Amino acid sequence: MPASIYSNAALMDHNNHPDYKYVLDDATHQHDGINPSCGDEMTLYLKMDGDVIEEASFEGHGCAVSQASADMMAGLIEGQTAEEAERLSKLFIGMIQGKELSEQDKEDLDEAAELESISHMPSRVKCAELAWRTLTGILEDRDEESATTE
Repeated sequence: MPASIYSNAALMDHNNHPDYKYVLDDATHQHDGINPSCGDEMTLYLKMDGDVIEEASFEGHGCAVSQASADMMAGLIEGQTAEEAERLSKLFIGMIQGKELSEQDKEDLDEAAELESISHMPSRVKCAELAWRTLTGILEDRDEESATTE
């Protein structure tokens, strides 16, 4: 049996002292996410300049896993291109669903890789994925908007 996720120092730090939990007033994109199985909800905000995510933040409520995961993700994607953020999201979701990652992939995920043990806790997988799936929603909406304006 894996150790308790609540003994994970990074998870607890990001939950108790989030750096990215605020409304981003000048966001260029936002998307709501919900985990219907437990009621966690969030709004993810991105400020983008072209294809680069200049700033990311979130608001909402939920368990420690969803809140910490959102905070880690926001810090990780700032300064990244939409394409790189999408790649990181796919890596994270794969990891949380039990896919083995290379050491390089774990390095790319930085602190978020510390949530790998959640893959052994099925009831928490959707919690960890919430922010990342919400990010995917923003990027898909953005791609659709770009396709209709071309």
